[in-house]
Formats: sequence, C-alpha cells, structure tokens
Amino acid sequence: MKINVISIFPDVMETILSMGMLGVADKKALVEFKVVDPRDFTEDRHRTVDDEPYGGGGGMILMAPPIVDAVESLDVAKGSPVVLLSPAGRQFDQVMAKRFASELEMTFVCGRYKGVDERVRELVITEEVSIGDFVLSGGELAAGVCIESIVRLVGDVLGNQETSETDSFASKRDYLLDCTYYTRPVEYRGHRVPDVLLSGHHKEIENWRHESSLDRTRRLRPDLLNKKN
Repeated sequence: MKINVISIFPDVMETILSMGMLGVADKKALVEFKVVDPRDFTEDRHRTVDDEPYGGGGGMILMAPPIVDAVESLDVAKGSPVVLLSPAGRQFDQVMAKRFASELEMTFVCGRYKGVDERVRELVITEEVSIGDFVLSGGELAAGVCIESIVRLVGDVLGNQETSETDSFASKRDYLLDCTYYTRPVEYRGHRVPDVLLSGHHKEIENWRHESSLDRTRRLRPDLLNKKN
C-alpha cells in the first residue's frame, strides 16, 4: 500500500510516520509513505501557500494552485481516494478504516488555518473525513490518527491478525468495545485477576470475554449496542 500526505508541515508528518507501528510498516516495506510539501509548488520567493479570503473575514485560506499541483504531481492511480481532513467530512470510524486499508494507494490532504480554497475540493478531492466534532489548527494530527488506524489493518503489519480482529469495533465483535484485560501480578493492591482467566479453559475464557465486552459497552458506550459493521 502507498499512502501520500500533502502538508505544509512535512516534518510533522514524517515524524509521525516514522514512529512505532508506522515506522515498522515502512521498514518492512508493507506500506510506502510519501509526504509532499505544497510550498514546493509555489512561484514566489516567500513560497506563499495561503492568502486572505475574497469578501473579507478573519483567518487565512490555503490557496488552490499549490495544493492541486502537489496532488497532481503524485500521478495517483485512477480512482484512488484523495481525502481532505475537514470538520465537514464524514466521521472516521473502523468501517472506513477497513475500506481504506483495502486500497492500493490513497492520499491525505491536510488543511490548515480557516481551510482550503473551494477549488481544491472541486478539482482533486474525492471525499472529506473528520475525526470528530472539534477544531484543530491543521489536518496533520487527524491524518496521523487515520493512517495509524488504516495501516494496522494492512497485511502483516501487526504480526498477528487476531490482534486487530479482537479490538474494539472489530467486525467479529459486532461493534462492541473490547473486553477487559489483566496481566501479572495475579493480585495487586487487593484486586485479583478473575479466576476464569487463570483456569486454562478456553471456551469459558471466551464466554467471559464476550460478557465483559457487553458489560463495558453497556456501561461506557451504550450508543454502540445498536450498531453493526
């Protein structure tokens, strides 16, 4: 899989993409990352990528030419997603992560300031994605969130497919939260690991984990009980 990112802060994205699981995926050549700086497609000595909006108002807008030229320089595969991180987008979730993980190539465009010139959407964007109903100064952190969620579903990135299959929101768990987990020591400050987890009875452990998953969802995210992947 190839993931491209358009950002006026390439150092931020390159740091994110080199860390932890994303760095491992890159080193294993399971995913190829490319970060493109729209400033490389400007024509003035100040490498200007933003300007005041026509009609007035506060804030600056990312100009269309540097963004559009940056995307088009990638020569992305026909039909591959070009995603704008935007509060106007559909909220990112595990279903979307799985869909994107099946792509051979995709591109994230990181907005900044008050947003992007509308012609960016008209010319190169295929869809918009939001990570929640709040405002960030730019799309870099949002892109990092989406990319990590996607890449962990790609090939052998995690090394153990069961790890992702049993996560919260995984399809085999009917969009429930994951169960509670324990590790050593068996007893800590008067709190003991449930005996069933020490029993070695796999079926009983599986049943306990399912009930734990249901209980956590009822208590913490009851809105999820009516959802299905």
